Amino acid sequence: MRDLDAEVLEGALGYQFTSRELLIRALTHRSSVYEKTSTAAADNEQIEFLGDAILGFVVSDALVSAHPDFPEGKLSKLKAHLVSASHLHHVAARLKLGDHLLLGRGEEMSGGREKKALLANALEALIAALYLDGGIEPARRFIIQHVIGGAEPTSEMAPAIDYKSALQELAQSLKLPQPRYAIVEERGPEHAKTFLVEVRVGRDWVSRAEGLSKKSAGQKAAQEVLRQLADWGR
Repeated sequence: MRDLDAEVLEGALGYQFTSRELLIRALTHRSSVYEKTSTAAADNEQIEFLGDAILGFVVSDALVSAHPDFPEGKLSKLKAHLVSASHLHHVAARLKLGDHLLLGRGEEMSGGREKKALLANALEALIAALYLDGGIEPARRFIIQHVIGGAEPTSEMAPAIDYKSALQELAQSLKLPQPRYAIVEERGPEHAKTFLVEVRVGRDWVSRAEGLSKKSAGQKAAQEVLRQLADWGR
């Protein structure tokens, strides 16, 4: 069993826990408690249940705010994608969460650090730990930055995610300047133009992206800055 490097993980999360015990519990698999290879008093299954509820609430709230005209069916499909085990596994992999899991010897030997369900569950437990330690805002910021902002651009659901709204909300929560957009270039004939749009958040975060409309280019650029902020502090 590896020891938890809390400082490294907190740097990746952009959040310092008041109670490290909550962070340890969020990453403790039941096999570690059963085999007594961890000092944690309990595993992460109960707070994973809480994290799942918080994740669903924050994603639902963000989608309704970003898309007030969407019907329930479309909102449900978007939410289903963002809270799916497959997407949460992708987010956990980006955070290298598997490196920090506290596992029993048997689970370690069977490749538990790379198991999709185990990583997705740990991510939900981590969301609950953020909420229990600091309230809803740290959990909301994490979800917007890593779960919504970390959606794969190749996903069929990704184009309907409002990355510009997500970036604006994240910048506000981090007390950063509001995003500023500018059309850098327009190319092509009038009936088939492409647009190059730049977005800046302060002086440190900037991205440019092309699209067949100003809106699509702005969304792509905003998504990239969300990714930059997700990597900030690693």
